[in-house]
Amino acid sequence: MSLSLFSRIVHAINTPQSVRYMRNKHRDPKWKRMRGEKVIKIDLSRFESQNEDPDNLSHSQRRQKMKERGIFPQKPWLEKPMYISCTSAIFEPYIPPEGDGKFSAISTTGAKQNMEFLMKKTKSYQAYRKIKKYEEEFNASDFPEQALEIYKTAHQLLAEKDKEGIQQYITEKLYPQMYCNLENKQIQWKFIKSLEPARIVHARCTTMLTDTNVFAQVTCRFHTQQSLVMYDRFGRLVSGSPVLTKDVLDYIVFEKHLSNQYGVWRMHAKIIPTWMTSQISLPKTFAFQSEETALENKADSQN
Repeated sequence: MSLSLFSRIVHAINTPQSVRYMRNKHRDPKWKRMRGEKVIKIDLSRFESQNEDPDNLSHSQRRQKMKERGIFPQKPWLEKPMYISCTSAIFEPYIPPEGDGKFSAISTTGAKQNMEFLMKKTKSYQAYRKIKKYEEEFNASDFPEQALEIYKTAHQLLAEKDKEGIQQYITEKLYPQMYCNLENKQIQWKFIKSLEPARIVHARCTTMLTDTNVFAQVTCRFHTQQSLVMYDRFGRLVSGSPVLTKDVLDYIVFEKHLSNQYGVWRMHAKIIPTWMTSQISLPKTFAFQSEETALENKADSQN
């Protein structure tokens, strides 16, 4: 009786029993974390994906690969870079005294104008100091000669219609103003001499958008003698004279982007006083049409 009971116990121990789950846990859970650190997962490179062309992948496939590598999707960048090379106007424009260039410095009116000019020079000296922080070579006594050379070169390139070369001497604001109504016209311009030495009458500095973006404007007075001849597209004289010369009084504003390392002085605007006589607009010329051409154009317009 006892022997048969012992054999039954041994048979029950050696016989495997079927269960509904897999017993993969270790019998001792004490060193579970350390056993898990023994295995290192290595991300093997997929050589077949290197030959795939990313341009041929669909949107869903590209999104799946980015999720696998932990890359966030790119957001649409709608902003565009903006570069400001010049200002759009004259800040604190200079107001020329009435009758400037007509009175001698010895006369009472001329001496009064010189005294008013000296009284307004305080802000200009502050602008000189600001300019010298960015341009150490700047000198108020030597700058008028440099400005006069820019003035002459810009007008010479305008007469030659060099649209690319003139951009180094005038700003983007002045460019359309100088080339207005000059299409199909021939210009002959010549600088004769300076009646008075060029001088600075006004200087200002300002910032735009940020405090480090600084622009400088210097107004120069030029009293010169020039000759100008303008012909239309048919070779007929429209303005000026090839023989006569005229005395010209100009107040030219020169501007420089001081914060730009490669900024240069360029012509920015011309100040025209209210007391100065207005210029006569140039007459427009048209090609003469014969009666037959006029009738054909009329018939085409009706059709």
